[in-house]
Amino acid sequence: MLPEYYEFKNSVKIISGKNALENIPFELNNLNANRPLILTTKSVIKHGQLKIITDAMDNSNIEIGLIFKDIPQDSSVEIVNNISKLYKENKCDSIVAIGGGSVIDTAKGVNMLVSTKASDLKEYMGLEILEGKLNPFIVIPSTAGTGSEATLVSVIADTSRNVKMEFISYSILPDVAVLDSRMTKTLPPRLTASTGIDALTHSIEAFSGFQKNPLSDIYALTSIELISNYLIDAVSKGQDGRARVAMANASLMAGVAFSNSMVGIVHAIGHACGGVSHVPHAEAMTILLPHCMKLNLNPCEKEYSRILLAFSGPEVYSNTPEKQRGQRCIDEIQKFILKLNEICGLPIRLKDVGVKKEQLKDIAKTAINDGAAIVNPVEVTYDRAMTILESAY
Repeated sequence: MLPEYYEFKNSVKIISGKNALENIPFELNNLNANRPLILTTKSVIKHGQLKIITDAMDNSNIEIGLIFKDIPQDSSVEIVNNISKLYKENKCDSIVAIGGGSVIDTAKGVNMLVSTKASDLKEYMGLEILEGKLNPFIVIPSTAGTGSEATLVSVIADTSRNVKMEFISYSILPDVAVLDSRMTKTLPPRLTASTGIDALTHSIEAFSGFQKNPLSDIYALTSIELISNYLIDAVSKGQDGRARVAMANASLMAGVAFSNSMVGIVHAIGHACGGVSHVPHAEAMTILLPHCMKLNLNPCEKEYSRILLAFSGPEVYSNTPEKQRGQRCIDEIQKFILKLNEICGLPIRLKDVGVKKEQLKDIAKTAINDGAAIVNPVEVTYDRAMTILESAY
């Protein structure tokens, strides 16, 4: 059923599959760039992924301006400001970001500063403050979960105020996203599992939220089907290139879906768990997803029924009575998470990731004020948040 009105946008060029990394020089030339700043981490260098990319550039007209490898787990204004100065000092004309969510968020922040006359990143905090085209920007994700390579959001910490700032604009979308199985083959099993469920959460919330639309639905359902079919193999057989590239595509499609549809209560409470108890985002998503789906079951029964078909296939769907399909969807996803727990020790309780019982009230208070709570199908109240937290504890 079509909504009365919707908007959808994703301008990122996607190159995916065999030898995708070797096409980066060509893509830079297409963007009229030949002196990139490379942002990455020591881990990417250690596992040899950076060398594949720099080797490809050796045989081209691309001259690397600088490689910056000291990006922390949580990006900050200080890091962005520092890198922006280095970009200008080294006469760079583009950015190539290689890594996970923090690297990509950092790169988005840097591109905002170096492409404009702003002296302070805070000038662009909020929704669609930016105007015009930014400098050439290519992203190569090294995890398959955040979907940051296809999202219009960047989260950067202001350590002076101890807050995380959100920057939301279509202008910060990368020009190109490069998906190659060689980037994620060294990802440990537990991190592969949790980031995979992070992508699953993005797609489920995108498909069942108030702002869903026919285009975001297609991306979300395809992502769900890929995760169901390939995440177990990616976790248990890490060198399986087919599974790895499938999960990279699933993560990107989930990112496109929720960028155009939004997320909900899983993210609202998950963000609060991160802020209050420092729970890694992907692990919070994994723990909270089934519990939050139960809260949303009544208004989302039709959507969960359709997710069941994508996640578990036509046989399970057809053998489940129509009125039971929504609950069956939650049960199947919970069973899937438990299987991942058996394979790699993926945490399934809040107490397993260091949350203290006395912190639950603060988490609930924080969650009800989170932006993601506003578009959840069921109103996110303090009591409901507490019920979910106690159930997940």
